[in-house]
Amino acid sequence: MEVEEVKLPGLGLRHDFACLNGRRVGVVTLKNGGRQLIVYDKYDPDAVQVSVDLDADEASVLAELLGAPKVIERLHRLREQVEGLATTGIPLRSSSPYIGRTLGDAEIRTRTGASIVAVVRGDTVTPSPTPDFRFEDGDKVVVVGTDEGVRAAADILNPS
Repeated sequence: MEVEEVKLPGLGLRHDFACLNGRRVGVVTLKNGGRQLIVYDKYDPDAVQVSVDLDADEASVLAELLGAPKVIERLHRLREQVEGLATTGIPLRSSSPYIGRTLGDAEIRTRTGASIVAVVRGDTVTPSPTPDFRFEDGDKVVVVGTDEGVRAAADILNPS
């Protein structure tokens, strides 16, 4: 299935795809962290028939309902396909200085070049957490980057 990505200057990104029944569905990821679920008109693929604004929590719930736990499986397959790409899940220890703090506070991408692509909390997966995402004890942080970057992220999140 092909996903089309379109940059929306000043707004963010739109990703959409055609369903087997011919309908187009998309998600607009706004720069402010919000998301919009969009369904295109059946007869005019350029016209939006339905648009639903979602906050970060609502987007996470919808992603979980649609199978977000498969994100980790897909990342594992991607790692096998791309040489030099490392993916790991880092369980946050109760001694982590980031328990109760935000992803933005950790500055993982800036400090290591690695990216936090999801956080698993119990049975819930938060894909693409925003900078205001607050870590909790027991979270499993899914990090993608070079081997060195992933190790550095683990050291930041759980210092010795």
